[in-house]
Amino acid sequence: KLYEAIKAKQSYLCVGLDPDPAKIPSSFGEGVKAMESFCNEIVLATQHVAVAYKPNLAFFEPYGADGWAALDRIIEAIPGDCLVIADAKRGDIGNTAKKYATAIFDGLGADAITVAPYMGEDSIRPFTERSDKWTILLALTSNPGADDFEFHGTPPLFERVLDRAQGWASPDNLMFVIGATRPELLSRVRELAPDSFLLVPGVGSQGGSLELVAEHGLNSNCGLLVNSSRGIIYAGGIDSSIAEAMAKTKAAAEVLAKQMSATLQQ
Repeated sequence: KLYEAIKAKQSYLCVGLDPDPAKIPSSFGEGVKAMESFCNEIVLATQHVAVAYKPNLAFFEPYGADGWAALDRIIEAIPGDCLVIADAKRGDIGNTAKKYATAIFDGLGADAITVAPYMGEDSIRPFTERSDKWTILLALTSNPGADDFEFHGTPPLFERVLDRAQGWASPDNLMFVIGATRPELLSRVRELAPDSFLLVPGVGSQGGSLELVAEHGLNSNCGLLVNSSRGIIYAGGIDSSIAEAMAKTKAAAEVLAKQMSATLQQ
């Protein structure tokens, strides 16, 4: 389904839905209604080039039950040909992990979830057992603090995650998060995980290069989902009208998708 969408749209764009109240254009109003309307308009403006959406649960949880209800409606409105990734970064063991999987996959209706792998296989199994859903493991993240742990050891921890985790599930339902801000390591990632899809944040506002990500990360099935959040959803600025904001959001998404299309045709 994911590869078919990539081929059809000639894009591997994932749009991150991070509705920060301080950055949402004031024309949307305030509170949870403004946040929900903003996200729905983002989807409408970008769904012709996006193959995935990644709502970050942290931006919905402060609204409590109203935030979860809004997120549920936003996900319901996302077109069926787009993957829905719950950016939740869960990581626990036993029945707790099972409840997280049930809540995200069945309750929220997401197609995928981001998960921290550092408690080991038994903390991941409740997610990977769902062969109809994607588990997306943090491996090589884009934040400066990644240096604290991910590069320690011989081999470094991120390599051990990539190597070990491939025995826990197949490339058909297991992805890895690989930050775009470290493109020099993507070739090594591809050596360790040649068939896996990679969810790549950090292109755009964080300074990652789409060209370098494509050069080192594409495989025969594309194998990439490149996420952009702030560079797309806030392209219009806080003082713009809804129409102006969404026109600029649409244009920003199309620019990135056009670059992606060019890499797929090389």
